[in-house]
Amino acid sequence: MECGNVSGEASLLPGLVGTHSVQRPFECEECGKSFTDSSQQSQHLQTHSGDRLYECNQCGKAFRRTSRLTRHKTVHSAKRAYECKKCGNTFMDSSELTAHKRIHSGEKPYECKQCGKTCRLSSQCRRHMRTHSGERPYKCKKCGKAFVNVSGLIVHRTIHSGEKPYECKQCGKAFRFSSECRRHMGTHSGEKPYECKQCGKAFRITAHLTAHRIIHSGEKPYECKECGKAFSRISHLKTHRRIHSAERPYKCKECGKGFLTPSRLRTHTIIHSGERPYECKECGKAFRTAAHLTAHRISHSGEKPYECLECGKAFRTTSQLSRHKRIHCGERPYECTECGKAFRRTSHLTAHRRIHSGERPYECTECGKAFSQASSLTQHRRIHSGERPYECTQCGKAFSQASSLTQHRRIHSGERPYECKDCGKDFRITAHLTAHRIIHSGDKP
Repeated sequence: MECGNVSGEASLLPGLVGTHSVQRPFECEECGKSFTDSSQQSQHLQTHSGDRLYECNQCGKAFRRTSRLTRHKTVHSAKRAYECKKCGNTFMDSSELTAHKRIHSGEKPYECKQCGKTCRLSSQCRRHMRTHSGERPYKCKKCGKAFVNVSGLIVHRTIHSGEKPYECKQCGKAFRFSSECRRHMGTHSGEKPYECKQCGKAFRITAHLTAHRIIHSGEKPYECKECGKAFSRISHLKTHRRIHSAERPYKCKECGKGFLTPSRLRTHTIIHSGERPYECKECGKAFRTAAHLTAHRISHSGEKPYECLECGKAFRTTSQLSRHKRIHCGERPYECTECGKAFRRTSHLTAHRRIHSGERPYECTECGKAFSQASSLTQHRRIHSGERPYECTQCGKAFSQASSLTQHRRIHSGERPYECKDCGKDFRITAHLTAHRIIHSGDKP
């Protein structure tokens, strides 16, 4: 005997020996996985095709297996015998309750042997391990894009079909999948049920809380092999890698501009539509994104909670502080592959690349003049409109650009932040310092 098991019945022996020989004659042609019988193979093939043959006659939700449909039906029958004593959520079987309890306890019993990352569920651990192996067994038949798990493939397919079956009952906005719709509905209710025990910050979904917790631990397990920069999430590393490869997979259908992430593409497309759905209740100013509105609201309160430890300068957002810190450390992680010039911000690199390509995608509808940056077009439009939205509170003088107002304020404050290292003379603006430096160098413009 191979395993030491002793069977009292001779008739059971062939079955026991069969567990050691593990003959798997039925192989999947898509991914090479093999099975002991044809029914297992058939069920597995549906993960590649995305077919869901068994539909619930009460809500229309479809499943790949009858066993999963049977389990789902208990949702409608309200047979949920297993209740969580912490939050009151109920579950159909004890295994679901056990997995749920780990959210409260923080227990993560499944560990990745390659990097030591721990997961709450064995399925999460299996998916994570594919990030190391590079295995992507679920392939889209339309475009060939492959995915780590079947849910990613199912979500991706809706891009080709354009289907958005989940609609918000409050505003009518439609979504490709139910989880997106649920998250969106939280924006109407304002409900944030998931709270961080360390700082009290609350979130609409558990994934955001999980990502936030890493801020406290400081853990950054995902490192870029090109430049050594580390990230707290693998999705951030994937996005960062595109900076080195110059890959911009998400293209705007209007102007052809490419983006690193789909969220940046969505933000950009609003430029073409002119839509500004997020309005400030204080002043009525409207914005393209909720993030821009949130940042703007702080301008009314004057609050700048994020302070630089090097120089004491304070900022409204963490992203502004992160960009500012690069001034002190001299970090310029974004390099142009054409000329080698490096930049502190990706947006600066994108704008710089247009010097090489000559691209000017932003055109003025009034005079036809084209610009390489959207901000340059916005400033130019004020020549036609005469708009001067930036006003000095001390003397009432108005300006078309925020930078011009910043420079003007120094007349009142007497601030001269730009100092010549050669002679100590200081200046209000960098242009004056640059012109002055020529005196020391002896160069003649």
